This record gives sequence, C-alpha cells and structure tokens, in this order.
Amino acid sequence: MTIRNPVEWGAQTARVTAHALGSAGQFFSRPEESLDVRQPVIRQIGLADLKDVLAKGLSDFAENRTDLIFVSLIYPLAGLVLAHLVVGNAMLPLLFPLASGFTLIGPFAATGLYEMSRRREMGEEGSWAAVASVFKSPSFGAIFRLGLILAAVFLLWLWCAMAIYRHTLGPEMPASPSAFVADVFTTAGGWTLILAGTGLGFLFALAVLSISVVSVPMLLDSNVRVSTAIFTSVEAVRQNPVTMLAWGFIVAAGLVLGSLPALVGLIVVMPVLGHATWHLYRRTIG
Repeated sequence: MTIRNPVEWGAQTARVTAHALGSAGQFFSRPEESLDVRQPVIRQIGLADLKDVLAKGLSDFAENRTDLIFVSLIYPLAGLVLAHLVVGNAMLPLLFPLASGFTLIGPFAATGLYEMSRRREMGEEGSWAAVASVFKSPSFGAIFRLGLILAAVFLLWLWCAMAIYRHTLGPEMPASPSAFVADVFTTAGGWTLILAGTGLGFLFALAVLSISVVSVPMLLDSNVRVSTAIFTSVEAVRQNPVTMLAWGFIVAAGLVLGSLPALVGLIVVMPVLGHATWHLYRRTIG
C-alpha cells in the first residue's frame, strides 16, 4: 500500500470531493426509463453466513486500515461531542437515546464503507478519495432520500424517549448526573423508564433493520427506486427472520462493546460492521 504525504492526499481528496458535489444535483431526479425494474432474488441465508460476512468485513477493514481509521474517527468524536453537549445543557435524559439512536442512522452513515467494499470487490482502490464518487452515483439522490427517512426515524425516537422521561421522572431536568443515575435505578419511575425505553427502542431498531439492512447497499449497487430497495429489505428480513434478528443483535452488541471505553472501540467496530453489511447484502440479494 502506498502512503502519500498529507498535502498530496488532501489536495486529491478535495478535488475529487468538490467535483463530485458539484455534479451531484443532477442525480436527484432520474428518468423512469433509467431505472432497473427487474425483481431482485432474495436468497435464504443462515447463521454460518454471518460468520463469513464478518470475516470479510474484518478483511476489508485491514486492507484499507489507514483510510478507514481516518474516516471512522468521525463516529466516536461526534459521539463524544454530543455527549458533552447533552451533559453541558442539562439534557441528560437524552444521552442514552442519542447514543443508542446512532444505530438508526448508521446504515446511511456507512455508505462510504459500502463503496470501499464494492470497489475492493471489483479489484479497485478503496481510498477516501474514491468514496467521494458516491456523490456521482446515479442512485445518490435515492440514497439521500432514504437517509432523510432514517434521520426522521431518529428524531422521532428522540421525541418518544423524551416523552417517556417526562411521564416517568420529569418534567424537571435532573439536578446532576449522579442524581439522574440514582433516580433511574432506585425509583419506580426510573425502572418504568428503563423498561418502556428499552421496549420502544427495540421496536424502532427492528423497524430500521427491516427497511435498511440491505436497502442502502442495494441503492449503491443498483439503479432502483427507494421503494423497491425498502420492499426488498423488508422481504429479506421476512424470509430470513432468525438470521436477520441475529445480525441485529450482533450489530447492537458490537456497538455496545465499541462504546467502551469512551467510544474509542467504534474506530474498529463501525468500519468492520459497515463492510460486513455490504457482504451481507451480497450474500442475501441475487
């Protein structure tokens, strides 16, 4: 692997990104005749396939580790900044919903990782500069619209989480982090908050898993409608319920472990899961 100096690398990245952003607008509206209307084939997959896609995800991460470490630093740093803002503005009740809610927008945020895996699969370079080509993809507009849907789900989750807090421990904000922790774990209202929040969070996660587990990679790989990608994703979950639920738990467990300590583990967990999701799509959709 050739490592270029920062000035050369940064200049090329800036040129590619600027060109890509400048030409992206034309792709928000695609002519109907350009769409692929073929019905995707959904394969039956098992738990052994998950082990294989994780191995391939780890291999992709190792192959592109210098670029990926740079990219994936965005996730833990963003999480730490948000955590600081929440604590600093006495919005402690939203700290856990914010952290857990990242999984709801993760499928869209990992688009660049899918592109790296796609390019490696084709024998091409999977650098950060190459990832900027996502903006030139004919499906960029569709990917962006699906990202807006996931962002809306994320905001709805935060609203629901805050509503649960107001009806259990609120409406006043906690006086301090220690007081908040004490209220959550030592009061009836706190345990109600934990049970209601966990149950509702599971439903949100299940909904997002269903509509996005293969839809974003499919939009990147094929010129299809957003509705087609979402329907295919839901059908993939319906036809492989045990395997897809297991994948959801793997993602959740990985993100929990990656959050310790101080979200630093996400530097590895996020890209590995992102790459593995691309290979899960390849294994599931024919």
